[in-house]
Amino acid sequence: MGKFDEIHARSVADPEGFWGEAAEAIHWSERWDRVLDDSDQPIWRWFRGGKLNTCYNCLDRHVKDGNGERLALIYDSPVTDTVRHYSYRQLRDEVARLAGALAARGVGRGDRVIIYMPMIPETAMAMLACARLGAIHSVVFGGFAASELATRIDDCRPKMILSASCGIEVARVVQYKPLLDAAIMMARHKPERCLILQRPQERCELAPGRDEDWQEAVAGAEPADCVPVEATDPLYILYTSGTTGQPKGIVRDNGGHAVALKWSMQNIYGVEPGEVYWAASDVGWVVGHSYIVYGPLLSGNTTVLYEGKPVGTPDAGAFWRVIEQHGVTTLFTAPTAFRAIRQQDPEAKLLAGYDLAKFRTLFLAGERCDPDTLEWAQKQLKVPVIDHWWQTETGWSIAADCIGIEALPVKPGSPTKAVPGWRLEVLDPDGKPMGPGQVGAIAGRLPMPPGTTPGIWNGRERFVKTYLTNFPGYYETGDAGYIDEEGYVFVMARTDDIINVAGHRLSTGAMEEVLAAHPDVAECAVIGIADALKGQVPVGFLVLSAGVNRPHAEIARECVAMVRDRIGPVAAFKTAIVVQRLPKTRSGKILRRTMRQIADGEDYKLPATIDDPAILEEITQSLGGAGIGRKAG
Repeated sequence: MGKFDEIHARSVADPEGFWGEAAEAIHWSERWDRVLDDSDQPIWRWFRGGKLNTCYNCLDRHVKDGNGERLALIYDSPVTDTVRHYSYRQLRDEVARLAGALAARGVGRGDRVIIYMPMIPETAMAMLACARLGAIHSVVFGGFAASELATRIDDCRPKMILSASCGIEVARVVQYKPLLDAAIMMARHKPERCLILQRPQERCELAPGRDEDWQEAVAGAEPADCVPVEATDPLYILYTSGTTGQPKGIVRDNGGHAVALKWSMQNIYGVEPGEVYWAASDVGWVVGHSYIVYGPLLSGNTTVLYEGKPVGTPDAGAFWRVIEQHGVTTLFTAPTAFRAIRQQDPEAKLLAGYDLAKFRTLFLAGERCDPDTLEWAQKQLKVPVIDHWWQTETGWSIAADCIGIEALPVKPGSPTKAVPGWRLEVLDPDGKPMGPGQVGAIAGRLPMPPGTTPGIWNGRERFVKTYLTNFPGYYETGDAGYIDEEGYVFVMARTDDIINVAGHRLSTGAMEEVLAAHPDVAECAVIGIADALKGQVPVGFLVLSAGVNRPHAEIARECVAMVRDRIGPVAAFKTAIVVQRLPKTRSGKILRRTMRQIADGEDYKLPATIDDPAILEEITQSLGGAGIGRKAG
């Protein structure tokens, strides 16, 4: 048994001893009563009775330990031609003043604050300022559609919203304020105040009595001290795609989150305090929460906050420039980014112009990494390329090659083995464990390790029903795959209708709800089809109401516009196809999986329960007419 296997075995045999030791690396105002509390089954809680402040552990403790001049954050923005550096002391002082401004306006422990901002340092400061006060932040991806923002406002009922006048894209400026105003108008709950950061690229009008200028508010504020909170108190709410209807706000607690993320930086990513770590994501997603803001700062690393793209800012060498300029040792990004780079620079000729001497590891996650992309990155970078698997719900890795413990051989297509704290099994529909190589539902035995979600905001019953009911005693990941004889995990597909577009999990059901609202649409289905760049993209199928004789192309364009307006451009919804009917089972279930197999050009077995097999040929022809699938060739 190797070192990794020994550590993993201990973590599942003695979770309290294992994570109790890991927790000694965190500063606690009061120690916990119990490492693992099982009194609220089937939900387990970590470090019950302990008190701490996450912002103190990210910033103040490093200053107190004599590392205040160490570089904490590098802001690199090719879209505004800006680079700024913040030491731990500078970042601590900026966050304390912003927290003081929030506190002066009534924000305190347990209050919710929505952050609707671009990739700028003030966004990270806003998250940390909320944590400093014990307030609960909910970051909503900047530029998200107003209707989506409105649902989040109504769900978490924020006391305040922090926003900016605009976001900067490669070729345009996105005005945030009109979207924010529209969302507040739609929402039943109205925030008391909004703090608006005016960016020089696009200033905005402030609503009298509600909106305040960010800079003016912070300039006159007294710095705020850290407020100790319970380990089990929420740190943040992060909304993720689910089925249609009420949004699903994943809750992260303070204690387990701090322990797990600090442990992961050394043990999974293999980085030491003072080294430069870059997660090329967005703080609107869980990767940005865990590994742009909290993980690196808890660990005493320098984190890079990048306002740009892998290509187009200015070219496919953008990542290499950042790695060289800032001495990045470890990069964490999505396979989509490397597909985009490879698409524009297949021979990696731009790489030759940069010195990546300090760079030693590339981590990929957010979607399944296809072997071709992994092998291309290995060939060009000549460093370990590590695929790892985790979810918004888990907050950090479920399976990974923990190079800080022991680098294991890479198997393309696999995120390696379950990390310490996770006991993964593949289950059949009845919840019985399956053998090596057999495909089924991947589930984790309870308790999940610290840092994973203890629930959904305003939804204990929903949390239990969604994740803990189908397979009692397990967390249901919603992913399907298999585990081989050596314990390597292979994640093959979602077990529900969530699709993965460029690393963003999106609900096809939510898109179907939008399409169904079109007055000419009687029935619809959305599937995710394979895409060389984004991993998956959605395609909609529309069955029109009887008597509709408008041009099909016109209806399709309207439906595409509706989805982009209500879900947002992140959905990458560009194709809607009018069909005569949808393939179904005799019980009326739409055969989405079979449709996806046809679209992806895969072999498929005719479902035994199909109502009318001829419909599949019609679907094939419709896809071919749209340039998708075998008929397109």
